Amino acid sequence: ADAPMLAFRAMPDVERFEAGVDAARGDLRLAGDCRALDLESLQRALGEWRRAGARSVDLTGAGQFDIGPAWLLQRALDAAAAGGAAPAVTGTLPSHFSYLQELVANAPESGLAASEPEASWLVQFGRSLQERVANWYEALTFGGILITTAGLAWRSLKRLRIPSIVRHAYETGYQAVPVVAVIAFLISVISAYIGAQQLRPYGAEIFTVDLVALGVLRELGVLLTAIMVAGRTGSAFAAEIGVMKLNDEVDALESMGVNPYEVLVLPRVLGLVIALPLLTIVADFMGLLGGGLLARYLIDLPWPQFFQRLDEAIGPTTFWAGMVKAPVFGLLIGLVGTFRGLQVSGSSRELGRLTTVAVVQSIFLVIFADALFAIFFLEIDF
Repeated sequence: ADAPMLAFRAMPDVERFEAGVDAARGDLRLAGDCRALDLESLQRALGEWRRAGARSVDLTGAGQFDIGPAWLLQRALDAAAAGGAAPAVTGTLPSHFSYLQELVANAPESGLAASEPEASWLVQFGRSLQERVANWYEALTFGGILITTAGLAWRSLKRLRIPSIVRHAYETGYQAVPVVAVIAFLISVISAYIGAQQLRPYGAEIFTVDLVALGVLRELGVLLTAIMVAGRTGSAFAAEIGVMKLNDEVDALESMGVNPYEVLVLPRVLGLVIALPLLTIVADFMGLLGGGLLARYLIDLPWPQFFQRLDEAIGPTTFWAGMVKAPVFGLLIGLVGTFRGLQVSGSSRELGRLTTVAVVQSIFLVIFADALFAIFFLEIDF
């Protein structure tokens, strides 16, 4: 006698879909419309069908299929065909099959990637080196195009886009004053406090003023400002231009004959180069103010004596040693942020990744450039 037919229904009170499995003959019979709510019953029937041998499918009584159940049925048929003889299908396949088969046919690399064996370390090294060289070449191309664009823009105030430069200088400079001022004030207070505690056993608390003045004006003021701007503005540049790339706005500019480097990149970079030195002056002032307040209330140093000692500690090049770095740091942050923004393509995930890369690389380049400046100033006794 034949084995009994196993029937699966999505819900007891729903009669529109039924899946039956003949365990002896390996036959699957589907009847009625299969909706998303019927996925569970279809999945159980397909599992029983595969265990029975998966020889044939009867769709003569089947109705409409949602795309989810159709995808599940197609995967089961492909898996059965891959394991041996293809099951015999009676009736009409769901209409979604043609669309799903087209998707699989247009993405053959996904199947190859899944079956590709793990590459050796030498292959992985070669691929990473190739990607790195391609990235360097793209950066050089970006720099060359930007230099050419800047050279052409200097010939005309209209092409230089002064209103856009002023707007970006306002957004990156004036709007960043509160956070830069607070950070510089707090860092200088912390530095002065630590310095006073270390100098007190030697009776040299007065040199706390020298520590704050030299540290803030030469290093901390411009470095902290650049790091804050890299996190705030570098990420904004990458995100803004990246969204424009995803929305095809950059391509639209090019189709209208407008140079996107002239409209999107150059005003942002020049605005940041102008704004960062001004922010550095604010950070220097707040840093000296924080050190002076701590010296006044921690070591009881009167204000006249503080200013006298400050005048003796500051040399002719102390202030300019920090100010010379500011435009260079602003240029690095602006270039990295806009470059990574123009690299965005494909999806919002790439936008988030490149925005993070822009911030990390900006901070790294700022610290690296600061180290080079320190070595250079030491060599020339600046």
